[in-house]
Amino acid sequence: MSSFKSNALRGTFFLVFGLGWSVKYPLKYLSRKLNADNQASRWIQKLDILEGAAKAFLAIAGMLAEQFIPDGSHMGLYSGGTYSWEKLTNWQYTTMYLFYGLSGIVDVLAYSPLKLSLGLDRLLLSVAMFTEGFLFCFHDYNNTALDQHLHSLLLIAIFGGALCALMEVFLRDHTILEFFRTSFFILQGSWFWQIGFVLSPPWGGPGWDQTDRGNFNFLTMCFFWHYAAALLVTAANSVFSYWVKNGVPSLCSSEDGDGWQERDHLIIAC
Repeated sequence: MSSFKSNALRGTFFLVFGLGWSVKYPLKYLSRKLNADNQASRWIQKLDILEGAAKAFLAIAGMLAEQFIPDGSHMGLYSGGTYSWEKLTNWQYTTMYLFYGLSGIVDVLAYSPLKLSLGLDRLLLSVAMFTEGFLFCFHDYNNTALDQHLHSLLLIAIFGGALCALMEVFLRDHTILEFFRTSFFILQGSWFWQIGFVLSPPWGGPGWDQTDRGNFNFLTMCFFWHYAAALLVTAANSVFSYWVKNGVPSLCSSEDGDGWQERDHLIIAC
């Protein structure tokens, strides 16, 4: 059973990218809509490179944290004294971060002078998410039923996002797929935090009762509340991005009487 800090670190990793995408993709879509003859603007390309570098950096930080936290494996995989594997849970999370790090490197190379084939960045992201999902599928939960239930629910977000990323290999810049992939990343992030609070409360003491069936029912509902919140955040950021990119300028450029009145009210913003 992992610690609260470990789950918070994993949750923050996914929240950073999910929330960032919820703003980036609407702005990217609006930029192309306003200037359909050109590719993504230079600042979007620079943002893609920065995003890939950040993904690689945070993945490396996650790998180091899983290995060198006080209860980590410290690069030990097999004990010659006991003839048994050691700290496999930490190694599984290290493997998860490894593939997200590879995804970040491919993101950077895709927009470098090498100009990798279009779609490789989404393919590696999909591979990273499928890897994460299968690691959780075959994870040893030591007969802790509630722990297994929490991570089984997490698989919905993982494989849902993986399928979206895989479809994006062939349907590039598809707004709906990007929207749902973003919401699944936010869901993963918030649910990792929820797992930390349930299994290893930060205020100390035991986690939730592993045998209480009411906990199972409540957390199943809670998971979908998390997803509803993720959808609302993604939609709200999309609307906000549209307003920032297109709303105020259109009001400022209006030539009718109402537009001039609104211009007076928005003169400072313009």
